[in-house]
Amino acid sequence: MRRSLPVRLRPNRAPVAPARSTPLQWVQVDPDNVQRDSPKAAVRGEPSYLWRAGQDRRLGLIERHVPLQGARILDIGCGVGAYVRAFRQRTDAVVGVDVDEERVRQGALSTPNLMLAVGEQLPFRDGAFDLVLLNEVIEHVADDRQTLAEACRVTRAGGTIVIYAPNRLFPFETHGIYLGHRYHFGNVPLVNYLPNPLRNRLVPHARAYTSAGIRRLLRPLPATVIRRTVVYPGFDNISARRPLLGRMLRGFRAVAEHTPLRAFGLSHFIVLRRTEQGSRRTHG
Repeated sequence: MRRSLPVRLRPNRAPVAPARSTPLQWVQVDPDNVQRDSPKAAVRGEPSYLWRAGQDRRLGLIERHVPLQGARILDIGCGVGAYVRAFRQRTDAVVGVDVDEERVRQGALSTPNLMLAVGEQLPFRDGAFDLVLLNEVIEHVADDRQTLAEACRVTRAGGTIVIYAPNRLFPFETHGIYLGHRYHFGNVPLVNYLPNPLRNRLVPHARAYTSAGIRRLLRPLPATVIRRTVVYPGFDNISARRPLLGRMLRGFRAVAEHTPLRAFGLSHFIVLRRTEQGSRRTHG
């Protein structure tokens, strides 16, 4: 049974008209030609242009905790709509929002229900969704606390909020750095191990979170922590260029995520269960 999406639009948050829904396919963009050293890439990050093993693994982790069939789903920071398209293989009731009009219009060429909206002020009624996803998003928003509060607001009681967010202990800063006024894209080693004042001068455009920082961020939310861990990357680029090394790294990942070495993984993975309106209970 299809479920409708109760959307209440607020001023200046109009949806971008999408094309007709199509099977799982991806925006025709050559990732090698994307301008990753642009100011926009620095501030907003780069969306997923290709669906590879890493994205599929993250989707699988979500599906372990949330039944997706027929669910009403919101993807905050959807970019060109990669996860929206993947979710639509399981349910039609999926909406993606992003602040970047160019990316939303690009994604809307093949994906319905992509909209312009900021995470701090979502244009939906309370309890509109069964699942809200924030995949590598809260590090980029103006106010991460308000964005998470809004995510909880639009999730029904008993629904689920899933968060992936950068881990401060990962040995590489994946959002690039600023040297002077010039942005340099790339994975820069050991930047996140620097003291906050110096790290924040090099990476003023993206946050990275310690475990303690994540706990502080979650504490005021009306939600219970169902799962909180750290996951390693998919190693997709390495696997494509050097398959043997890629298999070795994925083998290491399979072990490391079940040992204390998971503390050095790429991203925090958090699953929250929305509690009744007004109650605030978090743990973990």
